[in-house]
Amino acid sequence: MIGCLLFLLYRMNIIPHSKYTDQDFSITTYKSKNDQDQDGMDDQTDFLNGVKKYLATKPKYQSKYYATGYPDDEYGVCTDVVAFGLLEAGYHLQTLVDTDIRENRNLYNIDKVDKNIDFRRVRNLLIYFERNSISLTLDLSKIEEWQQGDIVVFKNHIGVLSEHRNRKGIPFVYHHASPYQQNYEEDILPYHNDMVGHFRIS
Repeated sequence: MIGCLLFLLYRMNIIPHSKYTDQDFSITTYKSKNDQDQDGMDDQTDFLNGVKKYLATKPKYQSKYYATGYPDDEYGVCTDVVAFGLLEAGYHLQTLVDTDIRENRNLYNIDKVDKNIDFRRVRNLLIYFERNSISLTLDLSKIEEWQQGDIVVFKNHIGVLSEHRNRKGIPFVYHHASPYQQNYEEDILPYHNDMVGHFRIS
């Protein structure tokens, strides 16, 4: 019984997992050739830093509607991790998704377009990234193809790959899943069977 409890606590990331880096697995860290905001930092790194900067504010989990689109208080959801990270790298996800929806309405199956919320829905982001980013493997055994700053989409959730890996070389994920989440960076990929997308901004 104690063993089952410990396993549950470990799987829930309440018990800390050992962290490794690309160097531990002789993996070359991917660097983008693009610098959207021309700040001297490549997009992949800029995006990841933006994700960490946003999560450092310790947003509380709550789904709300904002007339500004981007949350302007202490609350947020999983999609905001991606949106604020991209904003830091020079990509205004709200505008990008809204433009793609209006130009390809039939692909999104949306009754009423709303710029302020559409980019904060996982189902819309999956379609957007399938069309406007680099699609990558869902095979976790190909650890060198899973890079920090990549975006991973689940059936009803989304996150960004961390610079840390578990003992098998599978990256941790920066994400915001619920009000009860203990940490924003967690080792969750091996325990999910509902991954539907793995993307890299381009």
